[in-house]
Amino acid sequence: MSQPTPQEQVPSSPGPRERRPLIAFAWLWVGAPLAYGLYELVRKATQLFTG
Repeated sequence: MSQPTPQEQVPSSPGPRERRPLIAFAWLWVGAPLAYGLYELVRKATQLFTG
């Protein structure tokens, strides 16, 4: 079998280092509202049980 030439090779997906900003943004996109929701839950639950 012959090796494919560089023109025939399929471009690979970006490596892990190139995706770090995207991964960080995705965690913030989900994590920030989740953290705020948990904060509000604890605050309101405290009000409910302490009066």
